[in-house]
Amino acid sequence: MPTPPSPGYGPNTMPVNDITAAAAANTLRKAMKGFGTDQSTLIRTLCHYPGPLIPHLKQIYQQRHSRNLESDVASETSSHFEFGLLSILRGPLQQDVFLLNKALKGLGTNENLLNDVVIARSNADLNAIKQAYQSTYHHTLESAISGDLSAKTERLFSMILTATRQEESALVLPQNIDADVEELHRATEGKLGTDELKVCSVLSSRSDGQIRAVALAYEAKYRLSLEKVLAKDFSGHMKTALIQIVRAGSDRAMRDAVLLEDCMAGPGTKDDMLVSRVVRYHWDREHMGQIKGAYKVKYGKDLVQRIKGETSGDYQRLLEYLFLGSPVSTLG
Repeated sequence: MPTPPSPGYGPNTMPVNDITAAAAANTLRKAMKGFGTDQSTLIRTLCHYPGPLIPHLKQIYQQRHSRNLESDVASETSSHFEFGLLSILRGPLQQDVFLLNKALKGLGTNENLLNDVVIARSNADLNAIKQAYQSTYHHTLESAISGDLSAKTERLFSMILTATRQEESALVLPQNIDADVEELHRATEGKLGTDELKVCSVLSSRSDGQIRAVALAYEAKYRLSLEKVLAKDFSGHMKTALIQIVRAGSDRAMRDAVLLEDCMAGPGTKDDMLVSRVVRYHWDREHMGQIKGAYKVKYGKDLVQRIKGETSGDYQRLLEYLFLGSPVSTLG
């Protein structure tokens, strides 16, 4: 059975309430009307709004106030706070499309943004992203990526974008696990040189459940983790992409906890990346809780406090509110 699209990536199944949307639209307009902006109200209203209903909220705001909600927010806020609020207002699907364009436009590729959006996604979500990207920018995502990546890395992403990986409902059979372990070993440690495309073919087409089982079996058999094999035998963007596939299959919450720490580790904070990741994770409250738990296990400290130490002002309050899902003490 195919995995259904995530909320916001397929037809909306949530009840649409015009009264609730109108109340939120009026609250948002009041927060931005006249002199000054009520940032706390913007945070409270937008962080709680369900992703699949964001398009309806924007439509009601336009109807009631003859104004564009995103334009109003952009004119009343700035910097990382503005970027965070606009990321919420695009909704899950259009935010992915926006980030893909940001990753691919101009000289060079923002590899981390590209990885975040397309790696380890369900077939349903990936097909929705491809369709929305083409509708927005009038060319296919495949063609945009093909002009931005080196030959073999382009092949890996072409494999991913076929959106034909095993569904999570597929049985994980012992004989298939053994076959994948042997194939990956023959393509890496078991031969002189690395058969990069064979590794790409296996990892890009397997379900998370299959990858988890293969990673465990590989380490049990060869006393070396599959991630370490990839780190040794690959380099550059292909290495980071393959490692993200394995990490997502093995423990998605831990992968995302590490990705958040990567935004904050070392000198300076990668603010746009931090905002993008926190907004993406907040759409799934259960997964957000798992990320916080995984972060505590790996780093021995509270993730929200870690983020507060790297941010300030309205930007800090926005990210804290997204994580807690309830008012923080500094909100009026």
